[in-house]
Amino acid sequence: MCNVDYRRPVEALIPGVHGRVLGVLARTESEMTIRTVARLAAASPQQASVVVAHLVDLGVVSRRDAGSSALVRLERNNATAQLVLALACLQDLVMDRLIESARGITPAPASLLVFGSFARGEATDTSDLDVLAVRPEHLEADASEWVDALGSWQANAQKIVGNQVNLLVVSIEEVPALLRRRGGPWRTIAREGIPLVGPTLPALHPVA
Repeated sequence: MCNVDYRRPVEALIPGVHGRVLGVLARTESEMTIRTVARLAAASPQQASVVVAHLVDLGVVSRRDAGSSALVRLERNNATAQLVLALACLQDLVMDRLIESARGITPAPASLLVFGSFARGEATDTSDLDVLAVRPEHLEADASEWVDALGSWQANAQKIVGNQVNLLVVSIEEVPALLRRRGGPWRTIAREGIPLVGPTLPALHPVA
């Protein structure tokens, strides 16, 4: 499976110089010279000029002459440009979809948290989506309804994200001891975990 680079989602979906130029323009509201666009897009000035001219013709990019230079930027009122901007914010859209999907898990986790590179906004095409599921009180680890519900959500989450989903499951009774550990990932999860369902780990069991 080909994973998505969430730091550069425009470039991941639109290959070549077109994608790199659109990605550069989508990440700023400022006007830029074509030479600057070319440098940031890892393209030659000639390649960038050809792509920008095509995008100007389509109405996706606006161009303004300033002396001997041409300044360009994404035309944010253009419908196609708005799709590019939405793609540039793909991680936010994905997180909203994951939250919506997680609300359907029954029985509901005490907490369901995204951690790791996705939580830090650093997910690349080699990154997995790391998720911690906290099993609620009075529910056995092998309860079929729990196992099936989590498995179903994990499969759906992988379709939403496009990258592999790694699910780590603990019981709510284990959380206090895990948070007291000095080593391992638990303090990091407590610090950076983004809840899809329920509270953060510290809110679930505050550490003294």
